Amino acid sequence: MARGGEASGFMARSPHSHSVASVLLLVFLLGAAEGSASSSGSGGELYSSKLSGIIIPGFASTQLRAWSVLDCPYSPFDFNPLDSVWLDTTKLFSAVNCWLKCMMLDPYNQTDHPECKSRPESGLSAITELDPGYITGPLSSVWKEWLKWCVEFGIEANAIIAVPYDWRLSASMLEERDLYFHKLKLTFETALKLRGGPSLVFAHSMGNNVFRYFLEWLKLEIAPKHYIQWLDDHIHAYFAVAAPLLGSTESIRAILSGATFGLPVAEGTARLMYNSFGSSLWLMPFSKYCKADNAYWKHFFEGRGSQQHTLHCDQREFHSNYSGWPTDIISIEVPTVRGFDAYPTISEITQNISSGIECGRPILLSFSAREVSDGTFFKAIEDYDPDSKRLKYILEKYYQGDPVLNPLTAWDRPPLKNIFCIYGIDSKTEVGYYFAPSGKPFPDNWIITDVIYESEGTLLSRSGNSVTGNPGASSGDGTVAYNSLSWCKTWLGPKVNITRAPQSEHDGSDVQINLNVEHHQDTDILPNMTRAPRVKYITYYEDSESIPGRRTAVWELDKGNHRNIVRSPVLMRELWLQMWHDIHPDAKSKFVTKARRGPLRNVDCYWDYGKARCAWPEHCEYRYAFGDVHLGQSCRLKNSSADLLLQYL
Repeated sequence: MARGGEASGFMARSPHSHSVASVLLLVFLLGAAEGSASSSGSGGELYSSKLSGIIIPGFASTQLRAWSVLDCPYSPFDFNPLDSVWLDTTKLFSAVNCWLKCMMLDPYNQTDHPECKSRPESGLSAITELDPGYITGPLSSVWKEWLKWCVEFGIEANAIIAVPYDWRLSASMLEERDLYFHKLKLTFETALKLRGGPSLVFAHSMGNNVFRYFLEWLKLEIAPKHYIQWLDDHIHAYFAVAAPLLGSTESIRAILSGATFGLPVAEGTARLMYNSFGSSLWLMPFSKYCKADNAYWKHFFEGRGSQQHTLHCDQREFHSNYSGWPTDIISIEVPTVRGFDAYPTISEITQNISSGIECGRPILLSFSAREVSDGTFFKAIEDYDPDSKRLKYILEKYYQGDPVLNPLTAWDRPPLKNIFCIYGIDSKTEVGYYFAPSGKPFPDNWIITDVIYESEGTLLSRSGNSVTGNPGASSGDGTVAYNSLSWCKTWLGPKVNITRAPQSEHDGSDVQINLNVEHHQDTDILPNMTRAPRVKYITYYEDSESIPGRRTAVWELDKGNHRNIVRSPVLMRELWLQMWHDIHPDAKSKFVTKARRGPLRNVDCYWDYGKARCAWPEHCEYRYAFGDVHLGQSCRLKNSSADLLLQYL
């Protein structure tokens, strides 16, 4: 959540940051003539070019606007074309039934409600704040802080491109209804023509799933011999931020009991809405041992039909427990009675509240990630839950029968030049659930009886019961489990360089480095390093040798939160330094140095009360400006700090 004090302080100090901004401004806006005079080789060519940044937001991170006229009875608010739907909290409070009509889709064909349709907003404004306003704006801020960094460092407006999408739709429907992937391809090609260089892709959460589908879709649109060349020409680096590479267990909670997103709606109502979305299954957990057949070759030999992908699972799937996850995804009690009586209506409950579930002893069924993603779970409960048949239909049509890719399969390293996989660790994260019948009518017919968490390498339950399973070396980011986030470590080669450094500014005294650490295929890699108490670290895993001309890096941020990581100053600092390093002709190493981290902006300077001076005196000085209310605000970067970034080459 963006804090108003930080935002106001940031804007107040920005006029004094021209020294650093001018350096980056020259880098991004330097003419080709000057670039060619000071560079040579591929690095120089990239330096003289103008990079673009393309942002692919995550689930529920794009504004939706009405494209209908809807009269809302008993409410002073109606919906008119271009009115905000996601997210307008005022109309949600006053006309929730109308709002739901504009949000929900037909689960079978993914069409809009007959009375109201919504479409995604376009441009950067669609992803900065979901509900703009003095109070609601900061509470719904997503990419706004990111864009402030871009403005402060002098990036041109046409260099940052947002590609919002209707996050309610499955991948195939995004293309069928909106031609989204055709438009995304044109966006990359337009950026290359406009800016003269390849793009940097920033994808957050489900945005990574969208980008993965785009890369597979592209294989069927471009001749095989031109596919890799197109990627090299149009994409310089891919930053996968908080990517749920093996799915997220929180989607199961949303499917069975509803996810309110903090909004004032009942969980049952939220469940109905969520399960109407084709994307509701896109984030389901799945096994790391199972892969689908090659859609590329099926396209040529069998045509681009609607046949289902055949799932191929490694023997480890059947010889190990939990499909590579810490524990079973879901354990659910089902009543011995079947059919309609398993989820009675309100009138039936009134007649005999104990007539159904108490007739027999419930049975506890447990399901692994594979059994969730292949439909076994939905088939097992279809006699007890009316939504399971609809979800099973969505799974078979839009995922298993997708003409391009079954997204619920493990992802190999994309064939891109540079990949940076970034996520938070060591937060308490849900990895499994226990459900039981609630005795209430659908959609409130299930209740969570227990939750299994992973927390810093251990498993624990909400109830305090002992938990058996296979906990990972760490825990996830509060939303996505560690094994799903860290799957990109399998993209690293057999020799990996590992560096651990404090997240805050530091002089290098607490930096630890392990070079050429052995890494075995399809396994996690753990650093043999120490941690100081109460210090948050960032651990870098870097490989630039296993694939010639390609780099792969994994960054783990201690206590990085899934939803707020795109607003993390630490992440934004590291991204800027890595980009600065990549485009500079004098860079001597494959990755930016981690030896030290100093202030880059005025807001990074602060008052050291112990020494009665501004901290980092080589870079910061005391310079009072009218309006400063404390000593820290008067600490600013020195005017002579134009060469500040040169130390990171």
